[in-house]
Amino acid sequence: MVIEAYSHGQRTFRENYVQELLEKASNPQILSSCPEIKWHFIGHLQKQNVNKLMAVPNLSMLETVDSVKLADKVNSAWQKKGSPERLKVMVQINTSGEESKHGLSPAESAALVEHINAKCPSLEFVGLMTIRSFGHDLSQGPNPGSQVLLSLREELCRKLGIPPDQVELSMGMSVDLQHVIEVGSTNVRIGSTIFGERDYSKKAAPDKPAAELKAPEEVAQAH
Repeated sequence: MVIEAYSHGQRTFRENYVQELLEKASNPQILSSCPEIKWHFIGHLQKQNVNKLMAVPNLSMLETVDSVKLADKVNSAWQKKGSPERLKVMVQINTSGEESKHGLSPAESAALVEHINAKCPSLEFVGLMTIRSFGHDLSQGPNPGSQVLLSLREELCRKLGIPPDQVELSMGMSVDLQHVIEVGSTNVRIGSTIFGERDYSKKAAPDKPAAELKAPEEVAQAH
């Protein structure tokens, strides 16, 4: 399915789990058939899995940096890898305040971005990512998480002197892709619309890929 999506123009694929990302990205068929593929990691990254993630072929971005310690460990591991390019990273923000979701509080984000820019020379800060609250009724207005992330970008750019068009926003999924693009998302995590519904009953089996749309370009994600 990844190869088929690639053949139709998809280039960026995302994955939620380190082991599955490593297996998919290292697949000989994908390596030979998809020479320009780029992988993003969008799951919660535990520090003990950093080195495993850094070994992923064609890793392009880590979207879930949520602490100074994780940023430092990723920076060090990427340096040791010896890649000529910096690893793109996003800072994950918990915009809903739910304990079940990972990410920094909005108030803590500027300090982490400043740390990445000043102390992590092998990383390139490119944007903010959030997993918003589920089940919001859009007829009642925009998802509050979207508004929090939009406001945070404005505040962050003003404080750090970063042009807003240099800070991407990763939010939204298949169910609300049109809405989140309209309100400002540049990356939308599309899965079921392209690859079908995920079967949670087969937990031991590899997850099917999911696609992401990067407005205005298409990119793809595996999860």
